[in-house]
Amino acid sequence: MAKKNILSITEIEDRLKMIVEKLNKSIFIEDFLALFDIPKTSITRARSSKGDFLIRNKVRYRTVESEPLQAIDEIEQEIFSQNKKPRYIITTDFEMLYAKDTKTNDSLAIKFEDLPKSAAFFLAWNGIEKVDFQKENLADIKAAERFTKLYDELIKINPELAEEETDGKSFNLFLIRSLFLFFAEDTDIIAKGSFTNVLKTRTKDDGSNLNAVIKDLFSVLDISENQRYDTAEWLRGFPYVNGKLFKEPHHDLVFNTFTRKLLIEAGELLKWNEINPDILGAMIQTVANKEERQVSGMHYTSVSNIMKVIKPLFLEDIQTEYQRLVDRADDYLDRKITEEQRRKQQRDVINQLKSLIDRMSKIKFLDPACGSGNFLIITYKELRRIEIDCLIKIRQIREYLSEKDVHQGSLLKESRIKLSQFSGIELDEFAHEVAYLSLYIAQHQMNVEMTAALADYQPHILPLQEAGNIVCDNALRIDWGEVVGNDDGDEVYVMGNPPYIGSKKQNDYQKNDMDFVFGDLPSHRNLDYITCWFYKLARYLESPLQSGAFVTTDSITQGEQVGIFWGSIFQQNCEINFAYKGFKWKNSAKNNAGVNVAIIVISRVNQKTKKIYLTAGNVLEAKNITPYLSDGKNILVSNRSKPLSNIPEIYFGNMPNDGNGLVVELKDYVKLKEKNTEAIKWLRKYMGGDEFIKGTHRYAIWLNQDNYIEATKNPFIASRVEITRQHRLRSKDPGTNKLAHRAYQFRDTKEGSSHNIIIPANTSSERQYVPMGLIEPSTIISNLAYVIYDAPIWLLGVLESRMMMNWLKGIGGKIGEGYRFSKKTVYNTFPVPNLSESRKNILEEAVFEMLDVREEEGGTLAELYGGANKPMNARLREAHEKIDGIVERAYKQEPFKSDEERLGVLLNLYQEIVGKEKK
Repeated sequence: MAKKNILSITEIEDRLKMIVEKLNKSIFIEDFLALFDIPKTSITRARSSKGDFLIRNKVRYRTVESEPLQAIDEIEQEIFSQNKKPRYIITTDFEMLYAKDTKTNDSLAIKFEDLPKSAAFFLAWNGIEKVDFQKENLADIKAAERFTKLYDELIKINPELAEEETDGKSFNLFLIRSLFLFFAEDTDIIAKGSFTNVLKTRTKDDGSNLNAVIKDLFSVLDISENQRYDTAEWLRGFPYVNGKLFKEPHHDLVFNTFTRKLLIEAGELLKWNEINPDILGAMIQTVANKEERQVSGMHYTSVSNIMKVIKPLFLEDIQTEYQRLVDRADDYLDRKITEEQRRKQQRDVINQLKSLIDRMSKIKFLDPACGSGNFLIITYKELRRIEIDCLIKIRQIREYLSEKDVHQGSLLKESRIKLSQFSGIELDEFAHEVAYLSLYIAQHQMNVEMTAALADYQPHILPLQEAGNIVCDNALRIDWGEVVGNDDGDEVYVMGNPPYIGSKKQNDYQKNDMDFVFGDLPSHRNLDYITCWFYKLARYLESPLQSGAFVTTDSITQGEQVGIFWGSIFQQNCEINFAYKGFKWKNSAKNNAGVNVAIIVISRVNQKTKKIYLTAGNVLEAKNITPYLSDGKNILVSNRSKPLSNIPEIYFGNMPNDGNGLVVELKDYVKLKEKNTEAIKWLRKYMGGDEFIKGTHRYAIWLNQDNYIEATKNPFIASRVEITRQHRLRSKDPGTNKLAHRAYQFRDTKEGSSHNIIIPANTSSERQYVPMGLIEPSTIISNLAYVIYDAPIWLLGVLESRMMMNWLKGIGGKIGEGYRFSKKTVYNTFPVPNLSESRKNILEEAVFEMLDVREEEGGTLAELYGGANKPMNARLREAHEKIDGIVERAYKQEPFKSDEERLGVLLNLYQEIVGKEKK
């Protein structure tokens, strides 16, 4: 049975609007329910029932002549004692509609014609609870979806312009101007509904004159009222906007019936007063060219994630100071002191609250990769809210003191927090313009909040005047100090979400940026692009009053990048002040980008307690935060060609370089065996890391100089050797060409004589341990795994321990969502203490016990070790924990308290061994 296509919220709204406009009362409820994830058979059965329309657990619906509110009360009484109630009760007389969510007790009371605007109330039918869609602002999501649809349609019907303007500038500018006007008409910046009414009343149904109407409107919005000569009457009601938003002439666009409909619906169905300014950034991501997004590394940011950056950077400190003053004021009201002392203390609190406002009014903020201004917007709004709270508390204290200046208006004529405190650098010209608009909208929203809290405060929004300092330039090529001055006494915070872009994905322009920033720093071209921003930040900071936080891929805290990069940061007398360990970063854009990131706060070296925010929500206090985001000394692990510790060398498995000649698939092996051909005697089992974990294998033709002549007498073997020879001769690599003379062999021919340890090169990060194992020497290990030939058994215990897992997670890098085991970065740097023969023997026994459990429990290693959707086998986990205890006591007699402590001990031992080497 085909799975039902679940409609998006905007699709539900659009179809519901048509149902309401072309209302058929007799089948309304059936049409309505069909928009949601409700089986058609359930709707059909309910149609034939007598009385109310009822679908068990879903809905109870009743139509009435009048008094639908009374009807909903009656139904509530009727179902009061039922164990299983319908999720929704709905009643209507088709003038009003009432609904009740019996799970959340939320109610809906609307005009029937407004039902499309309230479709989200019923999203539980699609398995989306209110708490789910409140995590990201639903208005933002709906706006992004609608404008994506509009953008796609405009591109389709304006193909020549779309081809000419590869950056989509004219389309984007039209959308942003329209978005501003929708927002303005819903927030009383301009007359209520004035823009939507123009679209409805002055444009033709087919959209043929919409471009002309829009062009006239956009033009007049950039002309001050006293210069509007010979302006049409209908345009005079629109105010002068300024702010350069409408300065550039509108580029003619073709519109049709559908695009006109989408625009009008955007005005009618969306609650623009609920839009967050940061939706503009999500809008850019939604409409921007997909390839351009991948190249530039843009990841637009949700409010909740921005708060993870700005709270530890500065906001928590300001909020704590505000709360301290509030608590102090309240405390002195209850203390047994004289009235004179009480009044003196309260006046002092007023002065300190004013000082806090004064401090906030002087802080400077810089986002050197600001996009459409998300970080600046949220920071501005949070400071304005603290300012409002301070003023309310001042008013309350003054009322208690019965002093003058109680009224709000006399406290403050305008906000002390200015947009001019907020600076950004953005390379993209369009995003740069959007950042200005976003800040204007944020300013208006906060003015509305301030007016509500301080009734005498009456700000003016138009014409737009004050703006943030947004510079359109390459942040890696300009001096940040020229954008935002940072004298020694200035309180300055730098923040943002710069482009990530790994070293292998950087284009020539970005590589040149890396050269410009890092100069002669060795191996800097192996670093992620974002490291440029950290390096410039470290050089920009002038005093302990200044610090900065960036969102970054966690790859710069792992692998070879740590050894290359972080020393250059510490040389600038900087340190990591706070950090969020790796977590999934998502945003409010339509195509939600989800990447593994960390948040790192850099500051001048200071005595403050450092904090590490862990993925489980816990906070770890640290004396110093290492580049691996652990508590300890700044120890940098560098790649090694040989093992640091007294353990055998590790190798890549054998690369065939055969053009599929020497590797035999299992199905082909089965056919050979069925024919009882002698060819199979020249074949050996062959597996890589993934095959080892999944319990599968292939076969390899494995010959040497002594037997290849005899083997190639077999037609199958001879044909496969010839395939390999031709493959190597065709290669453009001279080294591969030379291998053609021994086409009967893999490129690599390493093998052991006893048992070999196999280690998958990549494995899921959802597993508690990397599945490794012992392989008989007759099995050939491919280059998709690492192998330790003729390894001691106890070594497998060390490698399978939690200590090695912490080293792998902390020091090694990742490929996508999985762990990446490596020779030079992980194995060769892993510090192993000197183990006694007794400990080795105990460890060997524990390894055999673990291997026995694997065999006894059965199944593949993928099944036994679990993953994202399956826990690890309980017996196997116990066997691993026994190994953990034996290994960990070799490092530290007392039990470890956390993985962070394990990594710290390993790093200290690493430094100790390296130090002895240098002596």
